[in-house]
Amino acid sequence: MIKKIPIDQLRIGMYIQKLNCGWMDHPFLHNRFMVDGTATLNKILRAGLEEVYIDTSLGADVAAAKIGAADAGEIEKPLCEPSAILPGIVSRLSPVEEFNRAKELYSNASELMQNMMKDVRLGKQVEMEQCEPIVDGIVDSMFRQPSALLPLAQMKSIDEYTFQHSVSVAALAVAFGRVLELPRDEIKALSLGGLLHDVGKAKVPARILNKSGKLDDQEFGIMKSHVSETAALLKGVKGVSEITFNAAAQHHERYDGTGYPYGLKGDQISLYGQMLAIVDVYDAITSLRVYHKGMPPTDALRRVFEWSGTHFNHRLVQAFIKGIGIYPAGSLVRMESERLGVVREVMPDKLLQPVVQLIYDCKRMCHIVPELVSLDASNDRIKSHESFEKWGIDQAKWVMANA
Repeated sequence: MIKKIPIDQLRIGMYIQKLNCGWMDHPFLHNRFMVDGTATLNKILRAGLEEVYIDTSLGADVAAAKIGAADAGEIEKPLCEPSAILPGIVSRLSPVEEFNRAKELYSNASELMQNMMKDVRLGKQVEMEQCEPIVDGIVDSMFRQPSALLPLAQMKSIDEYTFQHSVSVAALAVAFGRVLELPRDEIKALSLGGLLHDVGKAKVPARILNKSGKLDDQEFGIMKSHVSETAALLKGVKGVSEITFNAAAQHHERYDGTGYPYGLKGDQISLYGQMLAIVDVYDAITSLRVYHKGMPPTDALRRVFEWSGTHFNHRLVQAFIKGIGIYPAGSLVRMESERLGVVREVMPDKLLQPVVQLIYDCKRMCHIVPELVSLDASNDRIKSHESFEKWGIDQAKWVMANA
């Protein structure tokens, strides 16, 4: 039996079914676990939670715990009383902590999608309880510090593209929803749609999914079926809202009616389907895949903008660009001072003046001592977008390193 209890009733021997907070707001790797000792109990208390969900079929109930505590003496009392715990102790993280947790989240989310697709191939149903804590983590991280998670979206490998693409789309969808000022619950549902939008690819044969050359008409028809397969997998699954379903089922529809599988046009496509279509294309064309080289983010945004008014809603494209920036976090830029820098943080109201970490001198052709510069307080300006590969700069080193 699942039961919600006040934090002051939590005792050793109980089984946590759900910590009543976002995945990034507690210090545990999982949402479900046994309270197996005083250290674990106090760790939960220090997280500043007010309530938790316990599963009495897997652990002690409230009444049983009280009886056991009375017999055991000190077990009932934690080392720190809840009243003595400082509120919000983990609500804010340092930039390094945030980035490290974002890396862990991105890895866990990619692994989740890989395992989920394996399960789908075996005929199993999509399990929403596995997705919820991951999506909570993505939303929480993006609300706190988008520049921690978004650069990781650029670091995909060919072998794991399908899984990493799903996680990247989920994160980008949050940035998009925030700039449109959607309610948080709608943003979460949209992000969940992003995470699950390609789950139907588990039904596509690997020889087609991983083909390095151009697909023939028959193969392309099979590839397109992944959208219908996704819709079939999500239909009727408990926990999949209308927003989540429409976002996933409509992400290949196009504003001018040229998309698939239904050929919907204009406002026949839900807002969330239109949004995910933009996010999906942007992330796909910026990614290294078996059949094409990834496009630099700024060039990809230019291409998406060119498609606005035909494939995409023009106003939504403008909002998306504002949400992730003309020079997205993690991209390499060349300054008027002839130095190269990695974009660390985007300012939505100052798209041409992000925070940049300068790392390379173009004139001397050498690395320099890294310098973090906020361009809204500097005379230096961005001259152009640059390629990491062109300059022989290790993209992973600088994107994965924290400023």
